[in-house]
Amino acid sequence: MPRTSDLDLARDLLAGSAEAFDEFVHSFRGRLAHYTFLMCGQREDAEEVAQETLIRVFERLDQLREPAHLKAWVFRIARNECLMKRRKSVFAPAAELSLDDLKPNSLDGRRGIEIADWTALPDDLLLNSELRNALTAGIRALPEIYRSVVLLRDVEELTTGETAEILDVSVDIIKTRLHRGRLALRKHLDAYLRSQEPSA
Repeated sequence: MPRTSDLDLARDLLAGSAEAFDEFVHSFRGRLAHYTFLMCGQREDAEEVAQETLIRVFERLDQLREPAHLKAWVFRIARNECLMKRRKSVFAPAAELSLDDLKPNSLDGRRGIEIADWTALPDDLLLNSELRNALTAGIRALPEIYRSVVLLRDVEELTTGETAEILDVSVDIIKTRLHRGRLALRKHLDAYLRSQEPSA
């Protein structure tokens, strides 16, 4: 029977419940694997990081100060593990893309990017596996500072405040990075979306 909140699960974990440990692994393993794959970019690194995160959670359980924020605490550990792995990984990129060209058209006439109109897309296209693959590739191509915000806010659905706490930056910075990350994703998906537009 699933628990009603992270708070219930955290309290049972802190009490040493074996059933809570099993439930925690069952609940978080898949989400951590997805998150670490998109953060690390390589399946080999992601599997190692997800496993290491679970181990770290169990080792540091006594450091969980706010049981109601279990999910945010776990993903903060996962993010730190990803960053440590990335520094040592043979898969780490030599350079990351710049978002300088992703600024929208400005009021002073300077040209920015043009984005395909998403409103005309049929609903079932949003479930299309090709679009999901394009979205995954777009997330993986984001610079880490934007990728981490997009994953935590849009994929894991953490609050802006929780995301700011995990990344140790202000709420305003999170809002800015989320906006820029979403803009970069839209640019990445633009070619695919334009190919799906009905011909005139």
